[in-house]
Amino acid sequence: MPYIYVVPIELKDHSYLGKLETFIFDTFHLKTRRREFEISLEDVFDPRRGQYNSSLILQQLIMTPPPDADKILGVLDVDLFIPILTFVFGEAQLKGIGAVVSTQRLHNRFYGLPEDREVTSERLLKEAVHELGHTFGLVHCPQSKCVMNASTYAENIDQKSAELCPSCQKSIKAERHGPVKKRFPFLGWGAK
Repeated sequence: MPYIYVVPIELKDHSYLGKLETFIFDTFHLKTRRREFEISLEDVFDPRRGQYNSSLILQQLIMTPPPDADKILGVLDVDLFIPILTFVFGEAQLKGIGAVVSTQRLHNRFYGLPEDREVTSERLLKEAVHELGHTFGLVHCPQSKCVMNASTYAENIDQKSAELCPSCQKSIKAERHGPVKKRFPFLGWGAK
């Protein structure tokens, strides 16, 4: 049986993970397993930026996947970047096995606001599903309420739903069940 592995990476607060795992199962209909992987954050830290390279974390995460892993989601609490962007909430391999998401910029405290655990939890659910959606072949969706809509700021995350729109749901089913995928390759863009 394939699983979506949820991998805490030097994560101080694991209290969000139970709700996250339930939501992942409800969305993708795959059971989750939580497991620690050996990931060296020290090797991916860029001292000039004061941030961690998410692409290099992703490389480590997928280097030796468990044989029953359908997808692997790394969850951490550090500030992530890719070289062409100032920061990212997460990163994923399109149609690949791996994704990472960070809670660092999902906390209100990052923006000098009072902490709100419920807001952080909702943002984490949305960003995790968004990044996992990419691993299932979904691209950014033009539907503003779809979880696959692009998020540049935390406010963008707050404005969208945690759910996949009907078109993205259809695309996930096509991706997982083969032949239909070849006939409708652009369903992730909202095609009917």
